[in-house]
Amino acid sequence: MTRFDLCVIGGGPAGFAAASRAWDLGQRVLLVERDRVGGAGLHNGALSSKTLWELANDYATACRTDRGYRSVGNVVSYREVVAAVRTAVRERRESLELHLDHMAGPSAADGRVTRRSGVGRIVGSHRVEVVSANGESEVFEAGNVLIATGSSPRTLPDPICDGRRVVSSDHLESLPDFPRRLVVLGAGVVGCEYATIFSRFGKTEVHLVDRESRILPFEDEDVSKVVSESLRASGLTVHHRRKLVATTLREDGVDCVLEGSDGSRVTIEDATLLMSIGRIPNTSGLGLEAVGVKLSSTGAIEVEEGRSSVDWIWAAGDTTLDMALVNVAELEGRHAVERMCGHASRPVPYDALSTILFVQPEVAAVGLNEQQAQKRGIAYRAGVVANTVVARAVAMRQTTGFVKLLASPEGRVLGLRVVGPQASSTIQGCALLIAGGGTLHDIDACIHPHPAIPEGVQEAARLLLGRSVLKPSVVGSPLELRSWNPAVG
Repeated sequence: MTRFDLCVIGGGPAGFAAASRAWDLGQRVLLVERDRVGGAGLHNGALSSKTLWELANDYATACRTDRGYRSVGNVVSYREVVAAVRTAVRERRESLELHLDHMAGPSAADGRVTRRSGVGRIVGSHRVEVVSANGESEVFEAGNVLIATGSSPRTLPDPICDGRRVVSSDHLESLPDFPRRLVVLGAGVVGCEYATIFSRFGKTEVHLVDRESRILPFEDEDVSKVVSESLRASGLTVHHRRKLVATTLREDGVDCVLEGSDGSRVTIEDATLLMSIGRIPNTSGLGLEAVGVKLSSTGAIEVEEGRSSVDWIWAAGDTTLDMALVNVAELEGRHAVERMCGHASRPVPYDALSTILFVQPEVAAVGLNEQQAQKRGIAYRAGVVANTVVARAVAMRQTTGFVKLLASPEGRVLGLRVVGPQASSTIQGCALLIAGGGTLHDIDACIHPHPAIPEGVQEAARLLLGRSVLKPSVVGSPLELRSWNPAVG
């Protein structure tokens, strides 16, 4: 029986990152992937959906008539858009494949990564069986096993997700054309992102169904408001406080009956129904329960710094379902490998993780927002700078949104929200400051490039320090100061 130091089951973001780090550290690694390297980080997930978002924005910009030029005869083909998405995914996958081929050879520390295509499962203490697509079985021994099998879209038993009339995010690239009408069930991150994408192309009547009083309820109300107003401006309809209560399948679509909290009903006829109601961890069939691995009620693997209740079994990424993000999965995979190899490794900095919401306008976040700080009883001061006074946003003619910086009363940086263009490129500096206990003075002292969106962060810091270039006392000022203390509210 062939023995490896580590067997990684799953070749998505967590599994690939773990195998790469183990190669660095001289480990002999078996990487098992049943389908395609990259997982949902590439296919029908992070990269593919964000490529689709970028293309939708390009098209929407080309159709604008307020920028001094006017495009004539713009035509968009869903098949060609999807082809462009698949090209992007293929390029990224080929890069990963090239790196795996390289890691099949020894590292400086003599680590090696061996690949097997098939379904992996634990069949005994330190033993993993791999069954290939043609049914052939191999059993391997491993000192440690890392479960990185990701997650799948959650669906409802009724109506059944048939991939044509009722779909999940896994099916969108297989649609023959832009849906004439799309009902998006669920106004979380995935739902809002796909609602944004299809509304930006302008070929689909989009309905977003939200059980709550506002979309993106995990973010502050000012963030939710800007995104909601932007979606409505693009022609999208948001159905707040409504739920799907009945469906009727037609030949090419489905009739959806939505019921409001007041009992009123709305019927949307002949639509494509997109289920965006969360994801479930891919942990069934792995043999985990048989060896004593504890799972949560949702099927997620319970871990402490990557290690499960069985000391030789580890987990990373969506299988733990803490935060379903590619960057989190990669960090968790690398962190688990460093721990199992006896290397001192700092804990994953969950409080300083950067996230992006691919909506319109773009939203990027790091650290605490206001409602999180209040829930934890943390006093804060917030400085808000509207994009109408950020020079780069003005130059881009994209002034919807704002920069909001949170700091403790003593000036320690707690969190940042950027709503607007280039938001994702604006927050990383604050992520570093939050992780290292940085202050408003650190932001103020840094010479920011001009014109650039991060200047809004600097002005927010100066606002909180009482020395902003623009003054909040001016009538109608686009600058705002507010504070909260658990003692007084």
